[in-house]
Amino acid sequence: MTDSKAGRSALGAFVVVTSLFFAWGFITSLIDPLIAAVKGIFSLNDLEAQLSASAFFIAYGVMSFPAAVLLARRKAVPTVLIAIAMMVAGCLTILLAANIAMYSLVLLGLFVLASGITILQVAANPLAARLGPPERSHFRLTLSQTFNSFGTFIGPYLGAVLFLRGVEVKHDIAITPEVRDAALAGIDRAFFWIAGLLLLLMLLIWASRRLIAAAAPPPPSETATRGMVATFREACSSRWAVFGGAAIFLYVGAEVAIGTQMALFLNSDGVWGGSEAPFAVPLLGWVMGSDGIAGVSLQEAGKAVAFYWGGAMVGRAIGSALLVRLNAARLLAIFTAVAAGMCLYIWFFGGVSAGFVALCIGLFNSIMFPVIFTLTLERTTASEEATSGFLCFSIIGGAAIPPLVGYVSGHSSYIFAFIVPAICYAILCLFALAALKARVVGEAAPGAVVH
Repeated sequence: MTDSKAGRSALGAFVVVTSLFFAWGFITSLIDPLIAAVKGIFSLNDLEAQLSASAFFIAYGVMSFPAAVLLARRKAVPTVLIAIAMMVAGCLTILLAANIAMYSLVLLGLFVLASGITILQVAANPLAARLGPPERSHFRLTLSQTFNSFGTFIGPYLGAVLFLRGVEVKHDIAITPEVRDAALAGIDRAFFWIAGLLLLLMLLIWASRRLIAAAAPPPPSETATRGMVATFREACSSRWAVFGGAAIFLYVGAEVAIGTQMALFLNSDGVWGGSEAPFAVPLLGWVMGSDGIAGVSLQEAGKAVAFYWGGAMVGRAIGSALLVRLNAARLLAIFTAVAAGMCLYIWFFGGVSAGFVALCIGLFNSIMFPVIFTLTLERTTASEEATSGFLCFSIIGGAAIPPLVGYVSGHSSYIFAFIVPAICYAILCLFALAALKARVVGEAAPGAVVH
Protein backbone atom coordinates (compact mmCIF):
# COMPACT_ATOMS: atom_id res chain seq x y z
CA MET A 1 0.00 0.00 0.00
CA THR A 2 1.46 3.40 -0.98
CA ASP A 3 1.96 6.09 1.65
CA SER A 4 -0.77 8.30 0.15
CA LYS A 5 -3.27 5.44 0.00
CA ALA A 6 -2.40 4.40 3.54
CA GLY A 7 -2.85 8.01 4.66
CA ARG A 8 -6.31 8.21 3.06
CA SER A 9 -7.26 4.89 4.64
CA ALA A 10 -6.14 6.09 8.08
CA LEU A 11 -8.04 9.36 7.64
CA GLY A 12 -11.24 7.56 6.64
CA ALA A 13 -10.93 5.20 9.60
CA PHE A 14 -10.26 8.15 11.91
CA VAL A 15 -13.45 9.91 10.76
CA VAL A 16 -15.54 6.80 11.47
CA VAL A 17 -13.97 6.27 14.89
CA THR A 18 -14.42 9.94 15.78
CA SER A 19 -18.19 9.55 15.27
CA LEU A 20 -18.10 7.22 18.30
CA PHE A 21 -16.63 10.01 20.42
CA PHE A 22 -19.53 12.28 19.47
CA ALA A 23 -22.09 9.59 20.36
CA TRP A 24 -20.85 8.84 23.86
CA GLY A 25 -20.28 12.54 24.59
CA PHE A 26 -23.89 13.34 23.72
CA ILE A 27 -25.28 10.48 25.81
CA THR A 28 -23.04 11.14 28.81
CA SER A 29 -23.99 14.83 28.98
CA LEU A 30 -27.70 13.92 29.12
CA ILE A 31 -27.00 12.79 32.69
CA ASP A 32 -26.81 16.44 33.83
CA PRO A 33 -30.42 17.43 33.01
CA LEU A 34 -31.56 13.91 33.89
CA ILE A 35 -30.25 14.31 37.46
CA ALA A 36 -32.06 17.63 37.85
CA ALA A 37 -35.23 16.04 36.44
CA VAL A 38 -35.25 12.94 38.66
CA LYS A 39 -34.55 15.12 41.70
CA GLY A 40 -37.90 16.82 41.08
CA ILE A 41 -39.82 13.84 39.65
CA PHE A 42 -38.96 11.49 42.52
CA SER A 43 -38.54 14.15 45.28
CA LEU A 44 -34.89 13.32 45.97
CA ASN A 45 -32.26 15.17 48.01
CA ASP A 46 -28.90 16.17 46.47
CA LEU A 47 -27.11 12.99 47.53
CA GLU A 48 -29.91 10.72 46.26
CA ALA A 49 -30.07 12.55 42.92
CA GLN A 50 -26.31 12.18 42.49
CA LEU A 51 -26.76 8.40 42.67
CA SER A 52 -27.72 8.71 38.99
CA ALA A 53 -24.17 9.83 38.26
CA SER A 54 -22.84 7.05 40.49
CA ALA A 55 -24.92 4.38 38.72
CA PHE A 56 -23.54 5.62 35.40
CA PHE A 57 -19.89 6.04 36.28
CA ILE A 58 -19.50 3.02 38.54
CA ALA A 59 -19.76 0.97 35.35
CA TYR A 60 -16.23 2.13 34.53
CA GLY A 61 -14.96 0.42 37.67
CA VAL A 62 -16.84 -2.78 36.93
CA MET A 63 -16.34 -3.06 33.17
CA SER A 64 -12.98 -1.53 32.29
CA PHE A 65 -10.80 -4.59 32.84
CA PRO A 66 -13.28 -7.00 31.27
CA ALA A 67 -13.28 -4.55 28.35
CA ALA A 68 -9.47 -4.61 28.18
CA VAL A 69 -9.48 -8.42 28.02
CA LEU A 70 -12.28 -8.37 25.44
CA LEU A 71 -10.32 -5.85 23.34
CA ALA A 72 -7.20 -8.01 23.43
CA ARG A 73 -9.08 -11.17 22.45
CA ARG A 74 -11.61 -9.80 19.93
CA LYS A 75 -9.71 -6.68 18.72
CA ALA A 76 -11.14 -3.23 18.06
CA VAL A 77 -14.10 -3.55 15.67
CA PRO A 78 -15.90 -6.53 17.31
CA THR A 79 -15.37 -4.88 20.71
CA VAL A 80 -16.93 -1.63 19.46
CA LEU A 81 -19.95 -3.51 18.06
CA ILE A 82 -20.51 -5.30 21.39
CA ALA A 83 -20.26 -1.96 23.18
CA ILE A 84 -22.90 -0.30 21.00
CA ALA A 85 -25.27 -3.26 21.48
CA MET A 86 -24.99 -2.82 25.26
CA MET A 87 -25.69 0.90 24.91
CA VAL A 88 -28.88 0.14 23.00
CA ALA A 89 -29.95 -2.26 25.78
CA GLY A 90 -29.34 0.47 28.37
CA CYS A 91 -31.44 2.99 26.42
CA LEU A 92 -34.33 0.54 26.20
CA THR A 93 -34.13 -0.09 29.96
CA ILE A 94 -34.34 3.64 30.70
CA LEU A 95 -37.24 3.90 28.26
CA LEU A 96 -39.07 1.19 30.23
CA ALA A 97 -38.23 2.96 33.52
CA ALA A 98 -39.78 6.20 32.23
CA ASN A 99 -42.96 4.37 31.27
CA ILE A 100 -43.44 2.78 34.71
CA ALA A 101 -41.90 5.70 36.69
CA MET A 102 -39.38 3.56 38.61
CA TYR A 103 -36.16 5.31 39.76
CA SER A 104 -34.35 2.05 40.57
CA LEU A 105 -34.85 0.92 36.97
CA VAL A 106 -33.47 4.26 35.76
CA LEU A 107 -30.32 3.50 37.75
CA LEU A 108 -30.08 0.01 36.21
CA GLY A 109 -30.49 1.42 32.70
CA LEU A 110 -27.79 4.01 33.33
CA PHE A 111 -25.43 1.28 34.53
CA VAL A 112 -26.00 -0.88 31.42
CA LEU A 113 -25.68 2.14 29.12
CA ALA A 114 -22.44 3.22 30.79
CA SER A 115 -21.09 -0.33 30.62
CA GLY A 116 -21.34 -0.14 26.85
CA ILE A 117 -19.73 3.30 26.82
CA THR A 118 -16.90 1.98 29.01
CA ILE A 119 -16.12 -0.81 26.56
CA LEU A 120 -16.32 1.71 23.73
CA GLN A 121 -13.82 4.05 25.40
CA VAL A 122 -11.34 1.26 26.17
CA ALA A 123 -11.35 0.37 22.47
CA ALA A 124 -11.70 3.80 20.86
CA ASN A 125 -9.19 5.95 22.79
CA PRO A 126 -6.05 3.94 21.88
CA LEU A 127 -7.52 3.28 18.42
CA ALA A 128 -7.76 7.02 17.69
CA ALA A 129 -4.21 7.49 19.00
CA ARG A 130 -2.90 4.80 16.58
CA LEU A 131 -4.63 6.01 13.41
CA GLY A 132 -1.68 7.94 12.02
CA PRO A 133 1.89 8.98 12.82
CA PRO A 134 2.87 8.35 16.49
CA GLU A 135 4.16 11.90 16.95
CA ARG A 136 0.66 13.29 16.37
CA SER A 137 -1.21 11.04 18.84
CA HIS A 138 -1.85 13.93 21.28
CA PHE A 139 -3.33 15.94 18.40
CA ARG A 140 -5.54 13.11 17.07
CA LEU A 141 -6.96 12.10 20.44
CA THR A 142 -7.61 15.72 21.42
CA LEU A 143 -9.28 16.34 18.04
CA SER A 144 -11.52 13.30 18.56
CA GLN A 145 -12.33 14.60 22.03
CA THR A 146 -13.34 17.90 20.41
CA PHE A 147 -16.15 16.06 18.64
CA ASN A 148 -16.92 14.32 21.92
CA SER A 149 -17.31 17.80 23.40
CA PHE A 150 -19.63 18.82 20.54
CA GLY A 151 -21.89 15.98 21.65
CA THR A 152 -21.69 17.13 25.26
CA PHE A 153 -22.59 20.67 24.15
CA ILE A 154 -25.79 19.55 22.43
CA GLY A 155 -26.88 17.02 25.07
CA PRO A 156 -27.62 19.34 28.04
CA TYR A 157 -29.69 21.74 25.93
CA LEU A 158 -31.87 19.02 24.42
CA GLY A 159 -32.14 17.29 27.78
CA ALA A 160 -33.27 20.51 29.46
CA VAL A 161 -35.90 21.07 26.75
CA LEU A 162 -37.22 17.51 27.05
CA PHE A 163 -36.81 16.79 30.78
CA LEU A 164 -37.10 20.07 32.71
CA ARG A 165 -40.11 21.99 31.41
CA GLY A 166 -41.90 23.24 34.53
CA VAL A 167 -39.75 21.13 36.86
CA GLU A 168 -38.58 22.92 40.03
CA VAL A 169 -36.65 21.52 43.00
CA LYS A 170 -36.78 24.32 45.57
CA HIS A 171 -38.33 23.40 48.90
CA ASP A 172 -41.28 25.79 48.61
CA ILE A 173 -42.37 24.64 45.12
CA ALA A 174 -44.26 21.36 44.55
CA ILE A 175 -44.11 19.52 41.21
CA THR A 176 -47.54 18.83 39.69
CA PRO A 177 -48.60 15.45 38.22
CA GLU A 178 -48.83 17.05 34.77
CA VAL A 179 -45.26 18.36 34.92
CA ARG A 180 -44.04 15.00 36.23
CA ASP A 181 -45.74 13.09 33.39
CA ALA A 182 -44.34 15.51 30.80
CA ALA A 183 -40.81 15.07 32.14
CA LEU A 184 -41.11 11.27 32.07
CA ALA A 185 -42.46 11.42 28.50
CA GLY A 186 -39.46 13.55 27.50
CA ILE A 187 -37.07 10.96 28.94
CA ASP A 188 -38.96 8.25 27.04
CA ARG A 189 -38.69 10.09 23.69
CA ALA A 190 -35.02 10.95 24.13
CA PHE A 191 -33.81 7.43 24.80
CA PHE A 192 -36.05 5.92 22.11
CA TRP A 193 -34.37 8.05 19.43
CA ILE A 194 -30.91 7.51 20.88
CA ALA A 195 -31.41 3.74 20.65
CA GLY A 196 -32.35 4.11 16.98
CA LEU A 197 -29.34 6.29 16.18
CA LEU A 198 -27.01 3.86 17.93
CA LEU A 199 -28.29 1.05 15.72
CA LEU A 200 -27.45 3.16 12.66
CA LEU A 201 -23.98 3.81 14.06
CA MET A 202 -23.51 0.08 14.56
CA LEU A 203 -24.26 -0.47 10.87
CA LEU A 204 -21.70 2.21 9.92
CA ILE A 205 -18.99 0.55 12.01
CA TRP A 206 -19.82 -2.86 10.55
CA ALA A 207 -19.62 -1.49 7.00
CA SER A 208 -16.24 0.15 7.79
CA ARG A 209 -14.72 -2.79 9.68
CA ARG A 210 -12.09 -3.65 7.05
CA LEU A 211 -11.05 -0.02 6.62
CA ILE A 212 -10.52 0.39 10.38
CA ALA A 213 -8.67 -2.93 10.74
CA ALA A 214 -6.35 -2.10 7.84
CA ALA A 215 -5.56 1.41 9.09
CA ALA A 216 -4.83 0.39 12.69
CA PRO A 217 -3.55 -3.19 13.02
CA PRO A 218 -3.61 -4.28 16.66
CA PRO A 219 -0.31 -4.02 18.58
CA PRO A 220 1.23 -7.31 19.74
CA SER A 221 0.08 -8.12 23.25
CA GLU A 222 -0.02 -10.96 25.74
CA THR A 223 -3.20 -9.60 27.35
CA ALA A 224 -5.36 -11.94 25.26
CA THR A 225 -3.92 -14.98 27.03
CA ARG A 226 -4.52 -13.57 30.50
CA GLY A 227 -7.54 -12.78 32.60
CA MET A 228 -8.76 -9.65 34.32
CA VAL A 229 -6.74 -10.13 37.51
CA ALA A 230 -3.48 -10.52 35.60
CA THR A 231 -4.32 -7.49 33.47
CA PHE A 232 -5.05 -5.44 36.59
CA ARG A 233 -1.78 -6.57 38.19
CA GLU A 234 0.16 -5.65 35.07
CA ALA A 235 -1.30 -2.15 35.08
CA CYS A 236 -0.57 -1.72 38.80
CA SER A 237 3.02 -2.84 38.25
CA SER A 238 3.63 0.41 36.36
CA ARG A 239 3.96 3.46 38.58
CA TRP A 240 2.85 5.76 35.80
CA ALA A 241 -0.22 3.69 35.00
CA VAL A 242 -1.23 4.13 38.65
CA PHE A 243 -0.44 7.87 38.57
CA GLY A 244 -2.42 8.28 35.36
CA GLY A 245 -5.32 6.33 36.84
CA ALA A 246 -5.39 8.59 39.89
CA ALA A 247 -5.33 11.65 37.63
CA ILE A 248 -8.22 10.36 35.51
CA PHE A 249 -10.16 9.56 38.74
CA LEU A 250 -9.81 13.15 39.98
CA TYR A 251 -10.38 14.83 36.62
CA VAL A 252 -13.54 12.91 35.75
CA GLY A 253 -14.85 13.22 39.30
CA ALA A 254 -14.39 16.99 39.30
CA GLU A 255 -15.79 17.53 35.80
CA VAL A 256 -18.84 15.33 36.38
CA ALA A 257 -19.55 16.74 39.85
CA ILE A 258 -19.55 20.29 38.47
CA GLY A 259 -21.66 19.37 35.45
CA THR A 260 -24.28 17.31 37.28
CA GLN A 261 -24.92 20.04 39.84
CA MET A 262 -24.49 22.99 37.48
CA ALA A 263 -28.21 23.48 36.77
CA LEU A 264 -29.04 23.27 40.48
CA PHE A 265 -26.13 25.62 41.27
CA LEU A 266 -27.20 28.23 38.69
CA ASN A 267 -30.86 27.94 39.75
CA SER A 268 -30.01 28.56 43.42
CA ASP A 269 -30.90 31.93 44.96
CA GLY A 270 -27.25 32.59 45.84
CA VAL A 271 -26.24 32.58 42.16
CA TRP A 272 -28.77 33.22 39.34
CA GLY A 273 -32.07 32.18 40.96
CA GLY A 274 -33.23 35.76 41.44
CA SER A 275 -31.19 37.45 38.70
CA GLU A 276 -31.95 38.60 35.16
CA ALA A 277 -28.26 39.24 34.35
CA PRO A 278 -27.66 36.04 32.30
CA PHE A 279 -30.40 36.98 29.83
CA ALA A 280 -28.50 40.16 28.93
CA VAL A 281 -25.48 38.15 27.72
CA PRO A 282 -25.49 37.63 23.93
CA LEU A 283 -26.04 34.02 22.84
CA LEU A 284 -26.29 32.77 26.45
CA GLY A 285 -29.54 34.67 27.02
CA TRP A 286 -30.86 33.54 23.64
CA VAL A 287 -30.12 29.86 24.37
CA MET A 288 -31.63 30.07 27.86
CA GLY A 289 -34.79 31.68 26.45
CA SER A 290 -36.42 33.70 29.23
CA ASP A 291 -39.91 32.52 30.20
CA GLY A 292 -40.86 36.05 31.31
CA ILE A 293 -40.78 35.16 35.00
CA ALA A 294 -38.20 36.95 37.16
CA GLY A 295 -35.05 34.95 37.85
CA VAL A 296 -33.58 31.83 36.27
CA SER A 297 -35.78 28.71 36.34
CA LEU A 298 -34.38 25.19 36.51
CA GLN A 299 -35.06 24.60 32.82
CA GLU A 300 -33.33 27.87 31.87
CA ALA A 301 -30.37 26.93 34.08
CA GLY A 302 -30.31 23.47 32.50
CA LYS A 303 -30.00 25.02 29.03
CA ALA A 304 -27.09 27.16 30.25
CA VAL A 305 -25.19 23.98 31.21
CA ALA A 306 -24.58 23.50 27.48
CA PHE A 307 -22.03 26.34 27.74
CA TYR A 308 -20.06 24.44 30.39
CA TRP A 309 -19.63 21.52 27.99
CA GLY A 310 -19.38 23.87 25.01
CA GLY A 311 -16.36 25.45 26.68
CA ALA A 312 -14.70 22.04 26.61
CA MET A 313 -15.47 21.79 22.89
CA VAL A 314 -13.89 25.19 22.17
CA GLY A 315 -10.96 24.44 24.46
CA ARG A 316 -10.24 21.14 22.72
CA ALA A 317 -10.29 22.80 19.32
CA ILE A 318 -7.79 25.39 20.59
CA GLY A 319 -5.86 22.72 22.48
CA SER A 320 -5.51 20.58 19.35
CA ALA A 321 -3.62 23.47 17.74
CA LEU A 322 -1.58 24.30 20.84
CA LEU A 323 -0.48 20.70 21.34
CA VAL A 324 1.22 20.69 17.95
CA ARG A 325 3.56 23.42 19.23
CA LEU A 326 3.61 23.23 23.04
CA ASN A 327 4.69 20.61 25.54
CA ALA A 328 1.59 18.64 26.54
CA ALA A 329 2.48 18.32 30.24
CA ARG A 330 3.21 22.05 30.56
CA LEU A 331 -0.11 22.96 28.93
CA LEU A 332 -1.90 20.55 31.29
CA ALA A 333 -0.25 22.22 34.30
CA ILE A 334 -1.50 25.64 33.16
CA PHE A 335 -5.05 24.47 32.51
CA THR A 336 -5.40 22.59 35.81
CA ALA A 337 -4.02 25.55 37.80
CA VAL A 338 -6.51 27.94 36.18
CA ALA A 339 -9.42 25.54 36.82
CA ALA A 340 -8.45 25.26 40.50
CA GLY A 341 -8.30 29.05 40.76
CA MET A 342 -11.75 29.43 39.22
CA CYS A 343 -13.27 26.96 41.71
CA LEU A 344 -11.67 28.88 44.57
CA TYR A 345 -13.11 32.14 43.22
CA ILE A 346 -16.61 30.62 43.29
CA TRP A 347 -16.01 29.25 46.80
CA PHE A 348 -14.80 32.63 48.12
CA PHE A 349 -17.15 35.07 46.38
CA GLY A 350 -20.29 33.33 45.07
CA GLY A 351 -22.99 35.57 43.59
CA VAL A 352 -24.01 36.21 40.00
CA SER A 353 -20.40 36.38 38.77
CA ALA A 354 -19.77 32.87 40.15
CA GLY A 355 -22.29 31.48 37.66
CA PHE A 356 -20.34 32.87 34.71
CA VAL A 357 -17.03 31.66 36.15
CA ALA A 358 -18.44 28.16 36.71
CA LEU A 359 -19.56 27.87 33.07
CA CYS A 360 -16.05 28.85 31.95
CA ILE A 361 -14.40 25.98 33.86
CA GLY A 362 -15.32 23.72 30.95
CA LEU A 363 -12.89 25.63 28.73
CA PHE A 364 -10.00 24.48 30.93
CA ASN A 365 -11.31 20.95 31.41
CA SER A 366 -10.98 20.60 27.66
CA ILE A 367 -7.58 18.96 27.15
CA MET A 368 -7.32 17.16 30.49
CA PHE A 369 -8.62 13.70 29.60
CA PRO A 370 -6.78 13.19 26.28
CA VAL A 371 -3.52 14.66 27.57
CA ILE A 372 -3.58 12.65 30.81
CA PHE A 373 -4.36 9.56 28.73
CA THR A 374 -1.53 10.01 26.23
CA LEU A 375 1.01 11.22 28.81
CA THR A 376 0.33 8.03 30.74
CA LEU A 377 0.59 5.80 27.65
CA GLU A 378 3.97 7.38 26.92
CA ARG A 379 5.35 6.68 30.39
CA THR A 380 3.77 3.39 31.38
CA THR A 381 5.73 0.15 31.32
CA ALA A 382 2.51 -1.92 31.10
CA SER A 383 0.86 -2.96 27.82
CA GLU A 384 -1.45 -0.61 25.98
CA GLU A 385 -4.54 -2.74 26.72
CA ALA A 386 -3.74 -3.02 30.43
CA THR A 387 -3.00 0.69 30.76
CA SER A 388 -6.05 1.74 28.72
CA GLY A 389 -8.22 -0.58 30.81
CA PHE A 390 -6.84 0.86 34.06
CA LEU A 391 -7.33 4.45 32.90
CA CYS A 392 -10.93 3.76 31.89
CA PHE A 393 -11.43 1.90 35.19
CA SER A 394 -10.35 5.11 36.91
CA ILE A 395 -13.27 7.00 35.35
CA ILE A 396 -15.07 5.54 38.39
CA GLY A 397 -14.11 8.88 39.93
CA GLY A 398 -17.31 10.07 38.27
CA ALA A 399 -19.18 7.73 40.63
CA ALA A 400 -17.25 8.62 43.79
CA ILE A 401 -16.79 12.40 43.76
CA PRO A 402 -20.28 13.65 42.69
CA PRO A 403 -22.00 12.07 45.74
CA LEU A 404 -19.32 13.69 47.91
CA VAL A 405 -20.08 17.06 46.32
CA GLY A 406 -23.80 16.35 46.74
CA TYR A 407 -23.24 15.60 50.42
CA VAL A 408 -21.25 18.82 50.89
CA SER A 409 -23.84 20.93 49.06
CA GLY A 410 -26.66 19.30 51.00
CA HIS A 411 -25.02 20.27 54.30
CA SER A 412 -23.83 23.72 53.20
CA SER A 413 -24.52 25.19 49.74
CA TYR A 414 -23.87 24.62 46.04
CA ILE A 415 -21.30 27.43 46.21
CA PHE A 416 -19.33 25.97 49.12
CA ALA A 417 -19.24 22.54 47.42
CA PHE A 418 -16.81 23.91 44.78
CA ILE A 419 -14.00 23.39 47.28
CA VAL A 420 -14.03 19.68 46.35
CA PRO A 421 -13.22 20.10 42.63
CA ALA A 422 -10.72 22.85 43.55
CA ILE A 423 -8.71 20.26 45.49
CA CYS A 424 -8.97 17.77 42.61
CA TYR A 425 -7.59 20.27 40.07
CA ALA A 426 -4.74 21.26 42.39
CA ILE A 427 -3.60 17.62 42.60
CA LEU A 428 -3.88 17.30 38.82
CA CYS A 429 -1.52 20.24 38.47
CA LEU A 430 1.04 18.29 40.51
CA PHE A 431 0.59 15.29 38.16
CA ALA A 432 1.32 17.51 35.16
CA LEU A 433 4.47 18.93 36.77
CA ALA A 434 5.67 15.39 37.56
CA ALA A 435 5.04 14.34 33.94
CA LEU A 436 7.31 17.17 32.77
CA LYS A 437 10.24 15.52 34.52
CA ALA A 438 9.39 11.88 33.83
CA ARG A 439 11.07 9.81 31.13
CA VAL A 440 9.11 8.66 28.09
CA VAL A 441 9.27 4.86 27.74
CA GLY A 442 10.55 3.92 24.28
CA GLU A 443 11.39 6.13 21.32
CA ALA A 444 8.22 5.13 19.45
CA ALA A 445 5.81 5.94 22.28
CA PRO A 446 2.72 7.77 21.08
CA GLY A 447 3.23 11.50 21.11
CA ALA A 448 6.81 11.23 22.37
CA VAL A 449 8.15 14.07 20.24
CA VAL A 450 5.30 16.52 20.75
CA HIS A 451 6.57 19.77 22.31
